[in-house]
Amino acid sequence: MALSGLDIYKLLPKTNCKKCGSPTCLAFAMKLAMKKATLAECPDITAEAKKALEESSRPPISLIKLGSGDSAVEIGGETVLFRHEKTFYHQTALAISVDDTLSDAELLARIKEIEDISFERVGQHIVIDMIAVVNKSLSGEKFLSALDKILANSKKAIILVSPDSKTIESALKKCSDKKPLVCGVDSKNLKDMCAAAKAYKVPLALKAGNLEELDKLSQEASSLGAEEIVLDPGFETLRGSLNDLTQIRRLSLKRNYRPFGFPVIMFIKNADKHQVVMNSCTLIAKYAGIIVLDTTEDDVLLPIIAMRQNIYTDPQKPVTVEPKLYKFGSPDKNSPVMVTTNFSLTYYTVSPEIEGSGQSAYLLVTDSEGMSVLTAWAAEKFTPEIIADTMKKIDLDSIVSHKKIIIPGYVAVLSGKLEDASGWQVLVGPKEASGIPKYLKEIWK
Repeated sequence: MALSGLDIYKLLPKTNCKKCGSPTCLAFAMKLAMKKATLAECPDITAEAKKALEESSRPPISLIKLGSGDSAVEIGGETVLFRHEKTFYHQTALAISVDDTLSDAELLARIKEIEDISFERVGQHIVIDMIAVVNKSLSGEKFLSALDKILANSKKAIILVSPDSKTIESALKKCSDKKPLVCGVDSKNLKDMCAAAKAYKVPLALKAGNLEELDKLSQEASSLGAEEIVLDPGFETLRGSLNDLTQIRRLSLKRNYRPFGFPVIMFIKNADKHQVVMNSCTLIAKYAGIIVLDTTEDDVLLPIIAMRQNIYTDPQKPVTVEPKLYKFGSPDKNSPVMVTTNFSLTYYTVSPEIEGSGQSAYLLVTDSEGMSVLTAWAAEKFTPEIIADTMKKIDLDSIVSHKKIIIPGYVAVLSGKLEDASGWQVLVGPKEASGIPKYLKEIWK
């Protein structure tokens, strides 16, 4: 629980030395309570007070950083149970497993498949975040050989999955600078795994059969000095996992229960690809920090990625595209001009239909604060005045000679006022984007 300014003041030196830049220790305490100052600004604070204050200011769900450089991944750090309360900040990391039982050729092919996975959706380029190397053989030699090939052929963040602490320690000697996540930590190997994690400064994923055991394991790990922890409650049924992850989230946020104040990793395996998609999408919504899959199939990954993208879009800040004049094909002064809003989903629904028509054209995108056409019109963010002003700003008169502009069919009501505001002839286009090719072929020509 966060401390008040007076609670913080009780832990400060009370010397009013002004070294922190505040006139009194009480003023500094108030700044700390309002997150306008840091403990580092007080040079005389005792180690005990510093520890108490840092513990009280720790977020309810720790933020864990994995990987390095451009491939770094952040999980945890969430502050709400429901996305609409505020937003979710650190999206679920997606990992694909690589078993060390694969032959060299199969292993290299698997790594290449993972590296080649790439999707473009609503203007965002999406790839797989992590690779999980799994010690399925239980051979340290094979595990390290597989790890070597991954390190040589990928820069993605790594998950090390092995129950053997000596194998993990040997692996960490090779890749601790990449800050991998160590999985396979249970009650049997906890002490040795914690020692390795402390020595190499990497996070641990704790695995237990139920929440009671996971609670105990988390407390033991903390007592052994483990600070960066990920929880692995296991997966047996979707219903059970959904209940477990919800309980972990509620206890950490609502009761500030420290043993569960960490992100969660889930391993999803199923022969039925539809079940894999359903399980993964459910646990992205509630509340996995990492999901490890064992498939590279596009028809499984794309719906999972789309779900993650939707859940981790800030509901208060819709995804937008830049308001400007877009060109399709090789438009000239006689090419049609269509207009829409800068809501990304609208743009990426309309643009492929224009491309598919085979007709060179312009698309004028206005700034509607990320709202769709009908929503923007209802909110007066897509008005004749706004459209006319956008046309004027980009000097549309000098770009085409016909002075005709096509508006979406759902806002046909704008046509008269837009003609008055712009001096252009306004044509009413189709209501649905799918009607654009036919419209341009039959109506425009």
